[in-house]
Amino acid sequence: MPQIIPFAKVPIGENERKYIKEVLDSGWLTTAGKTLEFEKSFAEYIGARYACAVNSCTAALHLGLDALGVRPGDKVFVPSMTFTATAEVIRYLQADPVFLDTEYRSNLITPEILEEAISRHPDVRYLIVVHYGGQAVDLAAIQVLCQKHGIKILEDAAHAFPAKREGKMVGAMGEVCCFSFYANKTITTGEGGMLTTGDEEIYKRVKTMRLHGINRDIWDRFTAQKPSWEYDVVEAGYKYNMPDLAAAIGLGQLEQAEQFRSERQRVAEFYYDHLSDIPCLDLPLLHVHPNDHAWHLFPVVLNKLSPISRNDCMDRLAEAGIGTSVHYKPLHQMTYYKERYKLKPEDFPNAERTWHGNFSLPIYPSLTNKELRHISEALHQILT
Repeated sequence: MPQIIPFAKVPIGENERKYIKEVLDSGWLTTAGKTLEFEKSFAEYIGARYACAVNSCTAALHLGLDALGVRPGDKVFVPSMTFTATAEVIRYLQADPVFLDTEYRSNLITPEILEEAISRHPDVRYLIVVHYGGQAVDLAAIQVLCQKHGIKILEDAAHAFPAKREGKMVGAMGEVCCFSFYANKTITTGEGGMLTTGDEEIYKRVKTMRLHGINRDIWDRFTAQKPSWEYDVVEAGYKYNMPDLAAAIGLGQLEQAEQFRSERQRVAEFYYDHLSDIPCLDLPLLHVHPNDHAWHLFPVVLNKLSPISRNDCMDRLAEAGIGTSVHYKPLHQMTYYKERYKLKPEDFPNAERTWHGNFSLPIYPSLTNKELRHISEALHQILT
């Protein structure tokens, strides 16, 4: 059967088209006024002091680690259950990841997991936490531990906009936070990312390094009414800027962010209501109120009671016209990390338990109740 319910579907409205036309009509398509407007609007939305738009969350993570002071030979705690970008940026800086297990069913680093890791690796001075699937980690408790041991925190919030924990928006709670606007994320710019911080020095460093280490917004050279060509290169930076065409899409998406989140919550609540009676299917564990969850993913795990494997289940769902994906094959299973750092599966029992049965169900705003019933009925037929 052809796929009738894709795994992901991007909602695009009229304002995205309107703002793109404004950029096209301006005659200047790369970084300029729309990007500045997107940064300001995003910072205001989450309550951050500064926001810096870049061309991917990977770029934001890289710049964030650099601004926090990660240097060659440093060690950085990072969860194994994440996308490779979270760890690869550590290697960009010639530092080394120290991989952590995560809690089963939430895939989050918990204070208990971190405390045990610190006791085994007292020389680690940096931590990347991942707000997995759209649910925020217990950052307040983790911050207490990290302050005690002199550890700086970078938040990977690629999944977590807009999300909250204890009344505070992700992106306004910590020192540096990084968001993704990739094509399948909760809001999109096609490709893009954002770094938020309350620290002026970190903001200045990131802003300089995102565009070749140049000490000013050089698009003024081309858009100013009077000649304004002079600039200085103060660092060997990168080409990480976000163009106005992408920011135009982001502005339109940002206006609908809570509506999108609410519709994804509707989908998640349907799954909890209709799939909890399948004994072999473990649903995501919640530590926050559903209203505080971004609901980027709905990851489930086939446990030992399952009559079939994860791959067979995904194949059967595909035959029923339902798209799925896997988030993730843990990094301790990936050849590069496994071989370079001599990683052993037994050191990651929760990630291993997850990996053998995990897959993610469709969760996007336009999913209809008819489509959700089809997904539920297919899973019941396959698994019960």
